[in-house]
Amino acid sequence: MTQVRVLFGAAVFLAAFLLFLVEPMAARQLLPVLGGSASVWVTCLVFFQTALLVGYLYAHWLAQRSRPVVLLVVVAAALASTIAWSTMHAGPLEGAAHPIGTVFRVLGAYIGIPFIVLSATSPLLQVWWARSESGPIPYRLYALSNLASFLALALYPAVVEPNLNLHTQRLVWSAGFVAFALLLATLAFRMRNVPPIAAAVAADPNTQPASLADKLLWVLLPMGAAMQLSAITAYLTANVAAIPLLWVLPLGIYLLTLIIAFQFRFTLPWGIIARIMVVLLGGLAYSLTQTGKGWPLWLTLLFFLLELFFACFFCHSEAFRLRPARSSEATLFYLLFAAGGALGSFLIGIAAPLASTYNLDLPITFLVMALLALAVNWRGAWNQRLLWIVASAAMVALVFMVRHAYKHDTTVATRNFYASLRVTQDLFSYPGATVRTLMNGSIQHGTQIFATDELRRTPTTYYALNSGVGLALQYCCLDQKGSPRQRNIGVIGLGAGTIAAYGRAGDHIRFYEINPAVPPIARNVFIYIRDSAAQVDIVEGDARTSLASEPPQHFDVLVVDAFSGDAIPIHLLTAEALALYRKHLNPNGILAFHISNRHVDLAPPIVLLAESAGMEARRFDVNEASGPGEYISTWMLVTAAPQFFDLPDIAPHAHIPAPKPGLKLWTDDYSALLPVLRWRTP
Repeated sequence: MTQVRVLFGAAVFLAAFLLFLVEPMAARQLLPVLGGSASVWVTCLVFFQTALLVGYLYAHWLAQRSRPVVLLVVVAAALASTIAWSTMHAGPLEGAAHPIGTVFRVLGAYIGIPFIVLSATSPLLQVWWARSESGPIPYRLYALSNLASFLALALYPAVVEPNLNLHTQRLVWSAGFVAFALLLATLAFRMRNVPPIAAAVAADPNTQPASLADKLLWVLLPMGAAMQLSAITAYLTANVAAIPLLWVLPLGIYLLTLIIAFQFRFTLPWGIIARIMVVLLGGLAYSLTQTGKGWPLWLTLLFFLLELFFACFFCHSEAFRLRPARSSEATLFYLLFAAGGALGSFLIGIAAPLASTYNLDLPITFLVMALLALAVNWRGAWNQRLLWIVASAAMVALVFMVRHAYKHDTTVATRNFYASLRVTQDLFSYPGATVRTLMNGSIQHGTQIFATDELRRTPTTYYALNSGVGLALQYCCLDQKGSPRQRNIGVIGLGAGTIAAYGRAGDHIRFYEINPAVPPIARNVFIYIRDSAAQVDIVEGDARTSLASEPPQHFDVLVVDAFSGDAIPIHLLTAEALALYRKHLNPNGILAFHISNRHVDLAPPIVLLAESAGMEARRFDVNEASGPGEYISTWMLVTAAPQFFDLPDIAPHAHIPAPKPGLKLWTDDYSALLPVLRWRTP
């Protein structure tokens, strides 16, 4: 019997470990190609939660029958899918025009069947255990699976990604899946003579079935936790700190609350939880209304992650408290639990961007949490009912207050899969001038000062005349007499169209932009493009996919400006991407990479790319803003014409970046952000 228990534990642990190891592996190709925004990862969460629901439905169906053959057939199909995935060629994908469909299509094709098999393992084996030992459902196996998930989540960015390329990762994962399949087949063989679950029901006639209210809460409580996870992840990465891999923290806390609730069965007195949740919800509610102000980074992260912990702990511990007593209802419990998780992630990841112009996900999530607390305590003491009635009313008011705060000084607002964009208008920064700024969360993507004609046409923010890109555009194209000639300029990332301010008569500027909501704003709200003397074109879609389908463009300067946001589109910084850029560059053309980022240092990977292609790279820093609307900035210029860096107006600003020992060349099959993260924000 001990041997069988070890097999049960090993199968559950390995299934969960593989499940959470495959998530970042499969999403790795999607995150960069679809713009690297928080919405990409949140949509991946929707897929994972939906696939988990399908897996639990499969487990629920299989638990009603004693048919190991069916399980073995499905496992064989999963093995075939795994082998096909492990041998596929890594590379960029198309699908920027239909991002949600691309996420579901690609992830479904890569890992759909294996994911379903792995996700079904924990609830299915718990039922098998209960049937084989004629005992209660061992809910600790569910906590064991979450412990394995937590371990896999921590190991991927710290150990797996920095040391293994994507192809090797898939091979190792596939080998692990083969081992899991053998374990599951062994258990299925041992369970072949155990009666189906109907017999277990007959053997335990005294237990009461779960009520309809309990079953409803089995859905609503995990729905609230999943909404918290999705909304807080998106808010932190878009509005608080544009830190790559930051999504690991909320997901880790979410899993931790599952482990505490299901494994340790630790509970706090409801009075303590209520007081903590009220304080946290109140404090965060206040912070959401202060759109123009901010707390220190560490305090903001601490408050949001604490609120996430207590909210998810409340949801998961209450769901566990309401778990069914009957073995026959165990898989139904997990099925409804998964349905709630899928519903919560769907509401935030897909429905919310379609329903509201402004990003109100977080205040609505807080409202849902207050209503859930009210529902759980409806039959309790009157003071708790009163507390959460008042809290729910306050959260309703919060939704309207946050919407009003977002509308303040906002002239244009739009939201889609890629971003929640706002154009703010400031009348006070410069006397007698109007300043318009394009915002995506807390990230500024361009500013224009509407005052004199000269100031209106002056490039601002990261693109000032003394910035790296400003110097490249001014000195890239001089004839033998030192006079400027016509230029052909490519730009990846449109923003407000600030680069168009450099356009002269006869120049051609070609922008590449993945977000279809940006070009109308750049053309109609800002006037850099309208006022430019150059011919300006805008190509919509993923830049690398667009460049791959075009004939050589012969750019004098190709600006790559896509690295200041919450996730880094690494497919624009690989050896294959550089080869594509060179195809479109003139022989002495210049690549200008905008790498202003507080949390990641992209200079060392770019130096390696330049060296691998026989090119020279220099770093250009603006450490103090001097002109109107100018920001500090960091640019990397890369060229095969090193004499450019010797020009009298260039040499004083050009610096050779320090190499980073042990860093490997990034390719479509290998990259790792962890080695280039800044652990101390400058």
